[in-house]
Amino acid sequence: MVALAVYGLAVQAAPTAQRPNILWLIAEDFSPDLGCYGAKDVDSPHLDQLAAHGMRFNRMFATAPVCSPSRSAFMTGMYQTTIGAHNHRSHRDDGYVLPAGVRPLPDWLRDAGYFTANLREFPAAVGFRGSGKTDWNFTYPAQPFDSADWKDLKGRQPFFAQVNFQETHRTFNAPKRVDPARVTLPPIYPDHPVARADWAQYLDSASELDRKIGRILKQLEADGLADDTIILFTGDHGQAQVRGKQFVYDDGLRIPFIVRWAKNFPAPKDFKAGTVSDQIMEAIDIPATLIDIAGAPKPAAMQGRILFGEHAEAARAFAFGARDRCDETVFRFRTVRDARYRYIKNFLPERPFLQANAYKQRQYPVWNLIKTLGAQDQLTPWQKNFYLSPTMPPEELYDMEADPWSMHNLAASAQPEHRAALAQLRLVLEKWITDSGDQGRFLESPELVAALGFTRPQPPADAKKNKSRKNE
Repeated sequence: MVALAVYGLAVQAAPTAQRPNILWLIAEDFSPDLGCYGAKDVDSPHLDQLAAHGMRFNRMFATAPVCSPSRSAFMTGMYQTTIGAHNHRSHRDDGYVLPAGVRPLPDWLRDAGYFTANLREFPAAVGFRGSGKTDWNFTYPAQPFDSADWKDLKGRQPFFAQVNFQETHRTFNAPKRVDPARVTLPPIYPDHPVARADWAQYLDSASELDRKIGRILKQLEADGLADDTIILFTGDHGQAQVRGKQFVYDDGLRIPFIVRWAKNFPAPKDFKAGTVSDQIMEAIDIPATLIDIAGAPKPAAMQGRILFGEHAEAARAFAFGARDRCDETVFRFRTVRDARYRYIKNFLPERPFLQANAYKQRQYPVWNLIKTLGAQDQLTPWQKNFYLSPTMPPEELYDMEADPWSMHNLAASAQPEHRAALAQLRLVLEKWITDSGDQGRFLESPELVAALGFTRPQPPADAKKNKSRKNE
């Protein structure tokens, strides 16, 4: 029997049959901007090869577009709105703990006989340190991982290890590879040298991320661990751009998901190496899947679904997302995405898109560029109407096949297919809000936000109140 420390208690775990190791590579603030996803100007040979030898998933979505609620969700297999972890960087000093029956993934895997690690220290050949990021919106009463050092893995199999990469998080500081004048700039941003330079820096950071992942994969091979290890790669939420991070469009919620199975272990019949899947997935499905791979039953309360294998659950028809307070900026967005459409419900439409946010003003040059060009009447009509409007639409609907950058709001469209999609997704979202016990319906008080060190912006004095939130 092996003694394990869980929440400070000695627990006995029965010896387990040999099972695959699990290595989860997590990039910060990163959309599917890789060569294997069709991105231009990114040098990503290592992740492209990982996808070629594994499976690549096109429709994986984070449940929040900012790190702490997203990570709180995908490390528990629960919606952040269900467990009270939805406000960014909340519960840091108030002792808030997870609801009964909800635990971080390392606890479940440790109980199943896995050694757990959130790696920061690597052999000299790797040439860098991991960030070791957790960033959870709850208090954890014990050490969540058994180690932070790569050297502990080889003698502690099976292991579950994470490596967190900060390259695609601002401030970008990767070596310059891309010519800003030649990048393909998304049409939602002004075609200006500042925007081009910023976009090029993001792509350069993606290339640097790939380089470092290549070092990790090489070390895994050198240590004789590669053939026994399932490798996963994801982002924690979408790209660190003006309308990506903190907003619930695809650019804020859609993330890469690549899985390569361990060569020495038979892959499930529904896992086909070298293929691409359009199945709708949520990041909270990853813990349920890994627990199943570890040979343990999925926790009864867990909202995530097992993605493949003998116990795979029904594929999702919808992916849900939410954004609440980020720093001093209070919004409440809820969204649902099916295979074709994204629907967004804005519970505070009287507030502008460019509501004051010191972090974005400090770190995002295009955030300030938009204001400057707007004052000079140098934005496109779409950019002016979207970014500089004093209010936001209470509802948004986008056809993601015809409009991948979500530029044409169809919520007021008279076309029958759009009316049908709007009606269906509105009902689906309302049901999810109720069934999942969305705690975001209770906004933090201005006093609490101030106690966190922020001043909550107030809507204009003449703004109309959103009557719909009274009915929720």
